[in-house]
Amino acid sequence: MKIRLRFLTALLAAFLSLVSMEAKAVEPENTLIIKLNTGEVVIELLPEVAPKHVERVKALAKEGAYDGVAFHRVIDGFMAQTGDVEFGKGTNTARMGTGGSSYPNLPAEFSKLPFERGVVGMARAQNPNSANSQFFIMFENGDFLNGQYTVFGRVISGMEHVDNIKKGSRAANGSVEDPDRMISVRVGG
Repeated sequence: MKIRLRFLTALLAAFLSLVSMEAKAVEPENTLIIKLNTGEVVIELLPEVAPKHVERVKALAKEGAYDGVAFHRVIDGFMAQTGDVEFGKGTNTARMGTGGSSYPNLPAEFSKLPFERGVVGMARAQNPNSANSQFFIMFENGDFLNGQYTVFGRVISGMEHVDNIKKGSRAANGSVEDPDRMISVRVGG
């Protein structure tokens, strides 16, 4: 009887956890949908972890600023970086990754969330308070980034499309010639 009760309790806990995850995944206001040439990537935004970063990304997405922006730095086994709304829509790959948005830089919102496969973090320069519009999606775990960059989301579906983004040269720090682009980026379902 005890074993059966434990089993039912564990089963109920698993079910409630699943229901909770589903409820979070369908919250439109905290969902970012990136359309790539191979399909859609759905990202759960984490405003309770990084409210200012989530607010910025949502504002830029709602403005259409991310539409057509290149994945300018993509390192196999590490991450795919995009979000340069200033230079990322052009064809000058030397400028891609050097710009931001018209908004001011953001203060760091570091957390204890680890950089694991599918985690979305905000890119920045040397200064921890220099994040602006660029972000990256992790291909694999990157513990060395923990506490150094702001986590603001995680891929909840479509990671296979992220895996298919054109990779850059390791010798050129992931710089991509004729890069893949975010066709569109929107908030909500």
